[in-house]
Formats: sequence, structure tokens, C-alpha cells
Amino acid sequence: MSGDFSAFPRFRLAHLPTPLTEMTRLSRTVSEGGAPSPRLFIKRDDCTGLAGGGNKTRKLEFLIGEALAQGADTVVTTGALQSNHARQTAAAAAAAGLRSVLVLFDIVPYEGRLYRSSGNLLMDEILGAEVRIVQPGTDAIEAIRSVMAGIEDDGGKPYFVPTGGSNATGSLGYALAYGEIADALDALGIGEARIVHASSSGGTQGGLIAGAALRGKGPAIHGINVYRTDTKAMADGIHKLAAETAALLRVPAPPRDAVHLEDGFLGEGYGMPTAAMVEAVELVARSEGILLDPVYTGKAMAGFLALIRAGHFAADEALVFLHTGGMPGLFAYEEEFLSA
Repeated sequence: MSGDFSAFPRFRLAHLPTPLTEMTRLSRTVSEGGAPSPRLFIKRDDCTGLAGGGNKTRKLEFLIGEALAQGADTVVTTGALQSNHARQTAAAAAAAGLRSVLVLFDIVPYEGRLYRSSGNLLMDEILGAEVRIVQPGTDAIEAIRSVMAGIEDDGGKPYFVPTGGSNATGSLGYALAYGEIADALDALGIGEARIVHASSSGGTQGGLIAGAALRGKGPAIHGINVYRTDTKAMADGIHKLAAETAALLRVPAPPRDAVHLEDGFLGEGYGMPTAAMVEAVELVARSEGILLDPVYTGKAMAGFLALIRAGHFAADEALVFLHTGGMPGLFAYEEEFLSA
């Protein structure tokens, strides 16, 4: 039963497969700076179709499937105020007929005018989630434990989804996605390739690495840290998650050196804008008509472009930027993009 995804409960949510398209105009723009650019592709997981799309939808298919299999009636999750994951969890719960409670921590010191009212927060309300905002300094574990206990005391049966949907169950979504990407590249006749993506809570990268272990061959995986200042600890966590996901799939654990995680593009911290992020978001919008986000894909694209310009990747290597979604977050960061 090695690699048998049908062995896991799954609630279908995503529009799959998502498009894989070539970014020819962006490639020409990058090449104008000197060295020739590799072929650039984008995997459109912003088009997964659930309440604005995003990578969490793939994870939530397995997480909601497990919640339903366990007889849960309420889904509880957590994240920052502008969490894309929380928004998609609220949408997934609604689609499955479940109640959702979002425990959101006001931990990003961004003071934009709409940060605490628009973007994902607005969508959470529209989707019918119960939103509980927790102030900095609160013990996160205790806050979540209290919410879970309150639901149980009221006769409910909660199911907890970790930050980013990043446990082994959620990571199955990206183990499966790895095969989808590799098959699409094979169909295009592309040999050497690399997937580059924003890495944060670890479920996407851990799942991709487990998927590579399952498939045995395919594109390399390169994460860009947009989450933590301690990149080594983050990479260790990703490796642990990849090994746990591989164990579910009954394949050998990938080695520690399978985790490639680039730092240098986080800026002042998670959720805090950078000039390079703004430049990257505007460049991709104006060259390809594709919207990125300020927290994840904008910073990852800034790193992606910087690494290409620095000659970090081979010219004959096709590069696939995994668009993990997040566009609603743009509306919470309007000051960064408005012309003076």
C-alpha cells in the first residue's frame, strides 16, 4: 500500500490539476539584467478554487477528510490575523458543513490602516467563522486548549488543524502535488527542473520532499524562508515533517540534506513588508498579469529573482515557482502599493 493516497480520508475541495504555465515575459525581463534566465514556469496553486485559492486547500482535503471520519462538528485552527490558512480553513469547513473557530494572534507589528479589518479577516467573517483575536503575550497553547475545552463543554466535538495545516496528514496534499508537477514537466519533455516556493510552517515543503521520496525522481525542491529568523531550526522541523509524511506513505524517510532552505529575504520578520517584496509583486503583476501576496509569495518571488540574477541556478534548468496563493492579503497592505 506504499503511496496509496486512497487509504486516507479525503474531502475534495480543490480544482485540480492547477495550471502550470511558462512566464516568458518575466524571463525576458530577468535576462535584460545580464546572464540568460533559465526557463521560468509558475504552478498556479492560487487557482485551487476555494475562497480565493491557495496551497492550504490541498492540505485541507486530507485534514477535513480526517475531521469528518472522526465525527467532528467543529474545526479549530490558528494563525496570524491575516492568515491565508485560516481563511481557507473557514471555507473548507463551510463546504463540509462544519462550524469553524479561528484563533488568530495579533503578533505582526504592522500598522497599516486596513491590516486589522480587511483582507483575509474580512473574508473570515463573510465565510461565517467565529473569529477570536488573541493579543501578544498570550500563551498560545493555553488559548487553543481553552477554546477546544469550551466546545467540548458545550457538547461539540472539535478537530484541531495546526498552523498552516502543517502536520503529516496535511502534508499528504503536497506529497500528491509533487507527482502532479513532475508529471506535467515530463509531459513537456523537461528534464532538469527545480520547484521554488515560499516556506513557512513547513507542510508544503515537507510534503513535496516526501512526494519526491515516493516518486523516486523528479524536480529538486528549494524553499525560501519567509517565516522565522532561525533557518536551521526551521529546516530541522521541515525534515521531521517530511519524514513523518513519508512514514504515512510507507516510503523511506528522506535524508536531512533533502531540505534546501534559503534565507536572506525575510526582512524585519514574518508579515513585515520589504522593498524587494513590493518590487517583485509589481514586476510579476505587470509582466505576467499574476497577483502575488505581501507575506509569502511576494517575498519568495523576490528571493527567486535575486537567486536567478546571481546565477544560483543553471541556465539549462527549468524553474517552477509554486504560487501558494494569498492575494487577499494585498488589501491589508494597501499603503505599500499606493503611488505617492
